[in-house]
Amino acid sequence: MFRELDIAVPPIARIDSQADLDAAVAEIGLPAVVKTRTLGYDGKGQKVMREPTDVSGTFAELGGVPLILEGFIDFDHEISVIAVRARDGEIRHWPVVRNAHRQGILHCSVPQVAHPLQAQAEDYASRVMRELDYVGVMAFEFFVTDAGLLANEIAPRVHNSGHWSIEGAVTSQFENHVRAVAGLPLGETARLAPCAMLNVIGAFPERDAVLAVPGTRWHDYGKAPRPGRKIGHITVLAADDETLAERVAAVGALLVNDLG
Repeated sequence: MFRELDIAVPPIARIDSQADLDAAVAEIGLPAVVKTRTLGYDGKGQKVMREPTDVSGTFAELGGVPLILEGFIDFDHEISVIAVRARDGEIRHWPVVRNAHRQGILHCSVPQVAHPLQAQAEDYASRVMRELDYVGVMAFEFFVTDAGLLANEIAPRVHNSGHWSIEGAVTSQFENHVRAVAGLPLGETARLAPCAMLNVIGAFPERDAVLAVPGTRWHDYGKAPRPGRKIGHITVLAADDETLAERVAAVGALLVNDLG
């Protein structure tokens, strides 16, 4: 669909068998990553292949389900944009978010108020939502390259990289999703203040120490801790970018994430 809508993507190939995978690797080359077409998240449902020996048996290893092979690309960073579309076709976008990952799991998201590719990200997101006649919140991940944006993934739901909006935006992604599907007017999506979201993964930090950092908000999902599992997140707010960076660093130093 991305190609049909003139949205740039990395070198990719559809995989429905081990033979397809072998042929795609021969054409696209290594290193590459192979992903399940649906239900993948946080590095699950995918495998990085760097050597020819990594290719053998991979289709069965990932469950024998439809896959996508994606060639590695040289990119500067990953961004996401969260958008919401109402029943009447109105679309609103939150500020582009810059994402940082650790071991394939989202670690930190920081909304940007003046990202140079905001307009392009909004345009791409709007094309997809209109094509699907989608109602509700949808998330889009992009690689930022010298040539612009390359589409990575879409998620037809509220998204981890948009959790900052609970405290950091005029209207959160959750509220606007409800507004959209209920036929209510959409709320404003502007950022209220410099902010960031850090995931709590696998193990909880000391709550009192985290909340002693000014501008922090603690979110506990009520899940049992286990390696690699997102069990909460921390939102950090500040009056300016410099103070935000200091507070994010302070919270980051307190995290005891177990990535598995």
